[in-house]
Formats: sequence, C-alpha cells, structure tokens
Amino acid sequence: MREPSLPGLDAGPYQITDHEFGLFRTLVQRETGIQLTDAKRPLLVGRLARRLRELRLPSFGAYYRRITRESDHAERIRMIDLISTNETHFFREPKQFDFLEQALIPAWSNEADAGSRPRSLRIWSAACSSGEEPFSVGMVLLHHLPGWTIDILATDLSTRILEKARAALWPIEKSREIPEPYLKAFMLRGIGANQGTMKAGAELRRLVRFERVNLHQDPLPIDGLFDLILCRNVLIYFSAEGRAQVVRRLIEHLGPRGHLFLGHAETLNGLDDRLRARGPAAYSWNGR
Repeated sequence: MREPSLPGLDAGPYQITDHEFGLFRTLVQRETGIQLTDAKRPLLVGRLARRLRELRLPSFGAYYRRITRESDHAERIRMIDLISTNETHFFREPKQFDFLEQALIPAWSNEADAGSRPRSLRIWSAACSSGEEPFSVGMVLLHHLPGWTIDILATDLSTRILEKARAALWPIEKSREIPEPYLKAFMLRGIGANQGTMKAGAELRRLVRFERVNLHQDPLPIDGLFDLILCRNVLIYFSAEGRAQVVRRLIEHLGPRGHLFLGHAETLNGLDDRLRARGPAAYSWNGR
C-alpha cells in the first residue's frame, strides 16, 4: 500500500472534525503503520465521502464507529483500500534492473553451474501494487534463465489493487514502458472487446502468485526464504520506528545470499546494520 498522494474526490456536504480526523489517522497507523499527515486530510475526506453516501451514514463519526466494530472487519479493509493510492510502472528504477541483469543473474548462473545452488529462484514483491513490478522481474528472469523454476510472490495491502494485478491487464499505452524484446516475447495485444489493452502471456502469468499481506503485521504470514525481496517506495511512508520494524520483518525472510531492493529515495542507514549496500538501493548480508 502507498500513502495517499492524489487529489481526493468531491466530498459534497461531508466535513470532518479535527477529532474525527485524529481518530482515522490513529486507526490507519495502528492498522497499517502508514502515517497520514495533515496534508492528506482533504484526500481522506474526498475518498471516503462517496462511501458514506453509499452507506447513507450522516457523518465521519458514524463511519468510524462502523469500521471499528469487531463485526465489520471487511468494511475496515475497504476503508484502507479507498484511501490507498498505488502508483507504479513497468521497469521502474532501471538501474536496479541493470543490477539484476548484470550482477545478480550472472552470479546465480555461476552458482548453479558450480552446483552450489539449484536452478530455482524465489522472489517477493512486497508492495506489488497493480503488478507491474513482479511481472517486470518475471520477464527478465524468463529471458535470462530459461528452464529455471521461478516462484514470484506478489503481495499488497490493498485487496482492490490485488484484483487488478491478478488480471494482468493494462492499457496499451503502458507498453511504452517495456523494452521491445520483452514486450514481443511476453505480452499479448488485446483484440476485439479488449482492444486498447495488453495482457501478460500465460508463461509469465504462471510465475506470479498474489496474496494480501500487511507489512505492519508481526509476524508476517510469509513462509520460507527469498533470493530477492523488493520493497520499493514504501518505507518513506512509515515513521522511523515503523521503518525499522518493517525492515526487520523483511530480512527475516531473506535467504543467506539474498538481496533486498528498496526505492531510490530509501536507505537502510540507521535502520539495520546486518545488511550493506551492494548496488543502487540494493542490499545483502554484511560480510557475505
């Protein structure tokens, strides 16, 4: 999940009091670890006002009372979906993809040739949004490591965006973000009723599985270790304490020779000294 950053919808007659906004801010931070700043108040009002109208509720206070009832967990998840904004694109932060192709994949290949690792990889896209990140990684791995067993776990906090990611369907305009060889090999152009769209091909879709995971949850409902974990442009929305906690949870699932990719504006400095920088916002175990 990403902290809201886009303009909200028209709130109409609904207004939120300082007290009510404080209640929502505390709830969102407790549930997700995300900090809602004062600047996000108009967005929260705009995004939730439509839901209040749908439920015929008179105020934000009434909505807050509803989502904090133990019996209405589903509506609380829907509220988090409504205020989350997921912004991403294919092959985002290209220097990291260069590092993947030029450093990690050759190292994995050499280890497999030497018999020190199986020809298999586990990847975790920890904030996958609408799927561009895990499918970008999948294209690179299919191209460079034919015949390998590749398992990509893609998770996000938002159930709404996970449904979109599972569909693996995007506007054709997004094809401009994909290098031509990968586009031709792994994407299908929509025809007929699907004209103007593109869809990930079956071979690529088979690599990726989707689950809802809240990075604020401790422990995380994740099994096993990963060769590569991507958690990019997420930590910046947490408090310092929250960032340290998320990093700790992530690296509990990092394999002994695994790497962690963060966003270009993020760093592990002051958060955890067990990992050290190996590339552009790319980290692995210190001393290994």
